[in-house]
Amino acid sequence: MDYQVKLEIFEGPLDLLLHLIHKNEVDIFDIPIATITDQYLEYLDMMRALNVTVATDFLVMASTLVHIKSKMLLPDYEQGTDEEDPRVEITRPLLEYMNLKSAAEELAEREILQKDVFTRPLDRTLLDEVSKEGPEVEANIFQLITAFRRIIEEEQYETRLKIEAARWSVKEKTAYLVALLREKRSVYFREIFEGQLTISELIVTFLALLELVRAGMVRVFQPTQDRDIRLEAKFENQDDNNE
Repeated sequence: MDYQVKLEIFEGPLDLLLHLIHKNEVDIFDIPIATITDQYLEYLDMMRALNVTVATDFLVMASTLVHIKSKMLLPDYEQGTDEEDPRVEITRPLLEYMNLKSAAEELAEREILQKDVFTRPLDRTLLDEVSKEGPEVEANIFQLITAFRRIIEEEQYETRLKIEAARWSVKEKTAYLVALLREKRSVYFREIFEGQLTISELIVTFLALLELVRAGMVRVFQPTQDRDIRLEAKFENQDDNNE
């Protein structure tokens, strides 16, 4: 069975690099290129195993990382010499991208404040909920893949992901997720995999989730890195429409 989920609408290769840098808690000016390259390639392998379409720019960045890694492993490469650090090739665009992203987020926050000021009363209940749960930070495709890999590892499924002739289709699992979210409106990421006994069913469910996120029907967020990802319905309940 052939499952294809477009990845381009999520994050680009620079987002993946930033995700790995934050995950490893390393200085952007002193990136452990071997570690980051290996982890980057692992993510691409995971995407391919899930039959997720990998955009060309991800592959270009992969070749760039491998080139930098091989250059730094050469016998004649020594740190502290006058030669420019090969990692500058990715550090510069990363810094530029971070500045652009920060500026865009600041503008978005200002726009939200301008819309809300003097028009919406302060909701103390909402503030109490936020203080308990923490800020709702949008989760990206890489955090979803990391969480999915963790579930597979914890359940001790085979790490070689091969989809056999499955009894489930992405369409069926999409309908299942829509029904679940229509009933509960918000669930933890782990909840959608409860009671699933095979790796094939897990993968098809995960692909169905990606399709719903791509379609803008589900929002994913993670209050902090050590908290479970939450899924929230962005579609209206049929019962609400009938009222």
